[in-house]
Amino acid sequence: MSVSREQLVRAAATFGTPLYVYDAGSITAQYQKLTKAFSSINARFFYAAKALTNQAVLKHIGSMGCSIDCSSINEVKLAIRAGFTPDKILYTSNSVAFAEIQEAVSLGVFITIDSLSNLDKFARTYGNQYPVGIRLRPNIMAGGHVKISTGHATSKFGIPMEQLDQLEKLVVSYQLSVTTLHIHTGSEISDASVFAQGLAFLLDLAERFSTVSILDLGGGFKVPYREEEKEIDLKEVAQQVKIAFEAFEKKHGRSLQAWFEPGKFLVAQSGYLLATVTVLKPSDTICFAGVDSGLNHLIRPMFYEAYHPISNLSNPSGNLQRYQVTGNICETDDFALDRALPEIREGDILAIHQAGAYGFEMASSYNARVRPAEVLIQEGEQYLIRRRETLEDLLIQQIIL
Repeated sequence: MSVSREQLVRAAATFGTPLYVYDAGSITAQYQKLTKAFSSINARFFYAAKALTNQAVLKHIGSMGCSIDCSSINEVKLAIRAGFTPDKILYTSNSVAFAEIQEAVSLGVFITIDSLSNLDKFARTYGNQYPVGIRLRPNIMAGGHVKISTGHATSKFGIPMEQLDQLEKLVVSYQLSVTTLHIHTGSEISDASVFAQGLAFLLDLAERFSTVSILDLGGGFKVPYREEEKEIDLKEVAQQVKIAFEAFEKKHGRSLQAWFEPGKFLVAQSGYLLATVTVLKPSDTICFAGVDSGLNHLIRPMFYEAYHPISNLSNPSGNLQRYQVTGNICETDDFALDRALPEIREGDILAIHQAGAYGFEMASSYNARVRPAEVLIQEGEQYLIRRRETLEDLLIQQIIL
């Protein structure tokens, strides 16, 4: 646990539950792992903002020197508000109206386009006056759950390789300034060879685009959710990139920079969702431990069948018993099935670990239940960085007839 049990208990007592708590020190440590592992090559890191966009978290990430990857124009605007300058912002479009790309151009950020349709509009509008990146679909199946695998042959992401001839004609016709070739194969990638496959794919294409100086390998670095799991070997990935880049430079006389877009890797381990046990419901097969949260606050277990460690902050040394930890939403709504945990009593505070990525960011007000507050622990101090929603917040955008 990157923060102490006492700190989490104090946060719950101070701010109530359900509550998201993030440890700034954990985020810093993960970023330092990246920079250290890739120190021998020309690499740059863009935090994938979609994992968690709270302004306090974004400002902390920016303070470390990290750049930022945005999936929407509003994420771009949030990044700017958090202090990121345009030269540190990458906007990667996906099935967007061309007007959104035009707005990104007006803001002066890096732009990656993932369809021939929008690339054609970009070419007709800007020609070679604004540099552009191109996202391609490498037809590589990788990552964990199928919902987070994004580079396979039936994925919606990227320009299919079958359209490469059309792509090259478009680039030549408008003399596009293509600076970046980009792929993203998925999330939870534990095998460094996946990045080697992607790198080989991009290097082959870089030979055909003389203006390319950046290869963006996306993100997806594995972080462990279970004790027996291990992080991806970053040094092995870096070594593969180094060898490949040196060979490319020797052959073609031009150097390349590698870009990566870590999201979950930076923030997942920093986050905890704290919840209070509201009811125990024994049955013939299992004891249900109901809490004051649900899939409306952390949807990953139900949506991705994701595993999150859980600890009993109130009774950490209790005898192990088996529980089904479930939420208060009117759906099948489980955080854990048949999980061995220290004895749970009504009123106990449970901590759901590894909840920093895609936790609050995917939260909703389903069942008219409000979203929780967020707290950042930084250098031992606890800061409220988002207040808990209220009923009035649920009504504020409605127009009452």
